[in-house]
Amino acid sequence: MGDQRPRVAIACQGGGSHTAFTAGVLSRLLEPDAQSRIEVTGISGTSGGAICALLAWSALVDGDPSVAGQRLRGFWADNAARSPGEAFVNAFVQWSAKAADYIAFPALSPYQNPGADAAERMLRGLIDQHVDVADLNRRAEALGTGAPHLLLGAVDVLSGAFKAFDSRRGEISTDAVLASAAIPTLFRSIDVAGRKYWDGLFSQNPPIRDLLDDHPDEVWVIQINPSARDDEPESVAAIADRRNELAGNLSLYQELAFIERIDRLVEQGVITDPRYKRMTVRVLEMERPRSSRQRGYASKLNRSPAFLDELIELGVRQAGDFLLARRFEDAWARGDAEQMLEFFADDCEVSTTAPFRELAATRNRASVEDLVTERVRTNVAIDFTRKQIARETVSWRVRATSPDTGEVRSGLAEVTFADGKVVRFALGPVR
Repeated sequence: MGDQRPRVAIACQGGGSHTAFTAGVLSRLLEPDAQSRIEVTGISGTSGGAICALLAWSALVDGDPSVAGQRLRGFWADNAARSPGEAFVNAFVQWSAKAADYIAFPALSPYQNPGADAAERMLRGLIDQHVDVADLNRRAEALGTGAPHLLLGAVDVLSGAFKAFDSRRGEISTDAVLASAAIPTLFRSIDVAGRKYWDGLFSQNPPIRDLLDDHPDEVWVIQINPSARDDEPESVAAIADRRNELAGNLSLYQELAFIERIDRLVEQGVITDPRYKRMTVRVLEMERPRSSRQRGYASKLNRSPAFLDELIELGVRQAGDFLLARRFEDAWARGDAEQMLEFFADDCEVSTTAPFRELAATRNRASVEDLVTERVRTNVAIDFTRKQIARETVSWRVRATSPDTGEVRSGLAEVTFADGKVVRFALGPVR
């Protein structure tokens, strides 16, 4: 594809051990078949997402993105609680986090807890073991403007100012990574250039705004905290989980809403300045199991090897579906009905509801082909001013044009993939 490859910036949300999912996603996104279709202009991260971003950036700077998977898996394998002693401590941490909902434990500041120093030393050693940050900075500097951009999010404890440690300003260091990951209940603040920093979850989670300086065509967000829940949280544990999720998503939603607003103004011709352009936003959100307890707040501290491996493999699988959805989208945007139909499984279920002409759920192949060739291809277009969201299903905001009146209505397209094929395709209202 040469210079026609879209320029993509990748932003990695923080979330403790859950960011092993991010490691799986990045591993898949940086494989050769995916890289042949995009050019990564920059990558950002916060907390555990910052560590994943650093490891992926190291592969990009080395000019071999395909080794990112090996580096990411290696880090998380070494971070896992494998020895009997570590396994005991990990189990105790899990029990304590869950029991705190029912038992009043005395609060202990990391400044009073010698274990906080040990945890910082362990994480520092682990980062230095896997990345020679000083040497990496020298190699990035040698590449000049051709080097991919890296941003790590943190917050200044005293001023409250957001901080994005920037590779273009020579600010990437082990201390900067630790600052981004310094959860204040677990770690003491990290001193960087005379300022005290805490975990970036309190600021930009993850940094996005500064990635736009590289003029990407698309922004891909790897989201750890779920945006929605099916049921109202009522227990103490469920309420705490949801509060943590909402807090982690606050800055992310604000930044994405701003991009979408600019996209609409550009499309409407309100903004004509050539420095602004439409930018496609894609969010790859970690699937949530039916039981929130399986991946509640306590599990963000879980270093069980089996749990981390499960999240990595989930990330690889979801990223594969995400890339497949992007190819499906390309065929749709071109109006290539024949190629679109190649994605549909033989027993794919399709359905449409208002504001579209209604079609009851069916697996009849003739109905599937009619829907795609006669209605979707000609009368339904993807709204690229709204973000695409990929989780258990992939959803796009779409615009439906009435063939009779020319009226344009907004709707939602939802697609479910399995084994490389579309197994469910639905058009319906925006929810």
